[in-house]
Amino acid sequence: MVTCKLSNTHEDFCALTHALDTELGARYGKVQALYDQHNVIDPIETALVGYEDDLPVACGCFKKIDAKTVEIKRMFVSPTYRRRGFSSQILGILEAWAAELGFSEARLETGKAQPEAIALYAKMGYAVIPNYGPYVGMENSVCMSKKLRN
Repeated sequence: MVTCKLSNTHEDFCALTHALDTELGARYGKVQALYDQHNVIDPIETALVGYEDDLPVACGCFKKIDAKTVEIKRMFVSPTYRRRGFSSQILGILEAWAAELGFSEARLETGKAQPEAIALYAKMGYAVIPNYGPYVGMENSVCMSKKLRN
């Protein structure tokens, strides 16, 4: 897989996150509407797209929470390309990028109906934490955190 750092407004990133939104809508139904507002990200330059044979197949990004913390957002791998390590690669590159920029912690939120995502994050060293920020009180949310190596 070849990865490209780019803006979250890039057409390949937008196409992949549209597919993510469609999948989340199918998994969670009407409940997903409560979460959609937290998936809108102002234009940022910390997005990543993974390509296989020039096809965009995976993505993720991060946004700044505070001076030391980023939030990993919009992680997705096209269904045909799953179980091949793309998500681990994308997440590892995002973490390294955030650490290079001086951040020391990464947080994320995923849903209880996404056991494969929870397993990935646990495998990558994330631990469950109390729900933070907009996810406080949201029963379907699982929030996780990891210290980054600078």
